[in-house]
Amino acid sequence: MNTVKQLQPLKLKSKLDNGEDIFLLDVREPWEYSLSAIEGSENFPLAEVVDRQQEFMYEEEIVVICHHGERSQRAAMELVECGFKTVYNLIGGIDAWSQVVDANVPRYRS
Repeated sequence: MNTVKQLQPLKLKSKLDNGEDIFLLDVREPWEYSLSAIEGSENFPLAEVVDRQQEFMYEEEIVVICHHGERSQRAAMELVECGFKTVYNLIGGIDAWSQVVDANVPRYRS
């Protein structure tokens, strides 16, 4: 059975730098996404993920992103239950990304 894999921000950066084909799924609310986002990510609020799963490629690697990693873990578990094979949760979310990988991505409070 597939499980959600955990991905550190620096490992995600390495995968992106290597040109790996990864779908960056940001499950925060639109107002949060407008404040800060990882370049190339797409915004599908958590409440819409399961209903809009047909818009995602089953064979692609998916990295799910939120503010601190809790909502993204929930969304990632739902995607695995729906049959997606390679799903990662970004540990620490966009907040960790902005601290460890890209300080140009603004931090914010919920």
